[in-house]
Amino acid sequence: MEPFSCDTFVALPPATVDNRIIFGKNSDRLCDEVQEVVYFPAAVHNNLGEHLKCTYIEIDQVPETYAVVLSRPAWLWGAEMGANEHGVCIGNEAVWGREEVCDEEALLGMDLVRLGLERADTAEKALNVIVDLLEKYGQGGNCTEGRMVFSYHNSFLIADRNEAWILETAGKYWAAEKVQEGVRNISNQLSITTKIDREHPDMRNYAKRKGWWDGKKEFDFAAAYSYLDTAKMMTSSGRYCEGYKLLKKHKGNITFETMMEILRDKPSGINMEGEFLTTASMVSILPQDSSLPCIHFFTGTPDPERSVFKPFIFVPHISQLLDTSSPTFELEDLVKKKSHVKPDRRHPLYQKHQQALEVVHNNEEKAKIMLDNMRKLEKELFREMESILQNKHLDVEKIVNLFPQCTKDEIQIYQSNVSC
Repeated sequence: MEPFSCDTFVALPPATVDNRIIFGKNSDRLCDEVQEVVYFPAAVHNNLGEHLKCTYIEIDQVPETYAVVLSRPAWLWGAEMGANEHGVCIGNEAVWGREEVCDEEALLGMDLVRLGLERADTAEKALNVIVDLLEKYGQGGNCTEGRMVFSYHNSFLIADRNEAWILETAGKYWAAEKVQEGVRNISNQLSITTKIDREHPDMRNYAKRKGWWDGKKEFDFAAAYSYLDTAKMMTSSGRYCEGYKLLKKHKGNITFETMMEILRDKPSGINMEGEFLTTASMVSILPQDSSLPCIHFFTGTPDPERSVFKPFIFVPHISQLLDTSSPTFELEDLVKKKSHVKPDRRHPLYQKHQQALEVVHNNEEKAKIMLDNMRKLEKELFREMESILQNKHLDVEKIVNLFPQCTKDEIQIYQSNVSC
């Protein structure tokens, strides 16, 4: 079983329906880790002398940050995946290769996800933000809360209304691939081969000095910086290959519902079970028509097959997402103290979802009723979101409370089945 084995996908026209870009990600982490869905409004930072505290280190702040919605492990500052008010979406993956992972605390890949979203209004600008921060501060630190020590390098899939970028790193070295049509996915391996559109200026020379590239044959980033045989990469039975097959199977007809089906797929291993499982999922619709809103769906709960994808749309004065926000603790420096005692970070939706899971395991009839009601709620939400996109009408007063109300409706389904 691959630890921390996430999958991130993007589909662009002509692979999609209605000229939309569709982004999706499963976050696969330790089975007892709580992931919350949180919103942070845009902000102006006048006192640039004050530093920004990320998970482990402090960095320079910028004059302005954009509004973001994030799905994140509740113990840290950054995020596994998220979107901003300009329609930029980012998801990251753990990757390993020949370059040694640094134990020193620096920026986590999850910190870089949030920083890219807060500081960039296009996908390529987000890439610039991430690689600049990588150069200045480096990446490193424990990616778990508690006893287990686990560190890795990162790859990123960054999308906006017009294009997507794959960014893959090995220490401070990196390569990026631009995606303008079709389908692309990333998993827990380097996947950029010879199509390199941007790169660290010393990336090839470093590989040559280390003896990973002879300087003569065509440069292949994955072949040089990882242990993979890139010729076999697309024919193996791993999740990267299986994910690509699922995208290719639906190519030309991909919708946001198709992406959700892919994230729910268990035979491929994309919807993970066990000690490491899919703890949260996200799917975004990014219309190329800028007059239409971007719509971002989050579960905020484990296993997308038994979760509800709930929509979020950026509008002014959004209601706080209280039912998917974990409790805060005075001693948030537990992270730095490496405490072996995990505080209870379960948010209200997570608690009800877990209670409902016991019903699923113990009562087949109730389980079917509950799942039917969840799918009914979800289908109604999908119809409403499709209507917004087709009719170009947005009821802002309703949208400010859209995600919180959907969460309450989901909780009500769980409560009615747990209590009866």
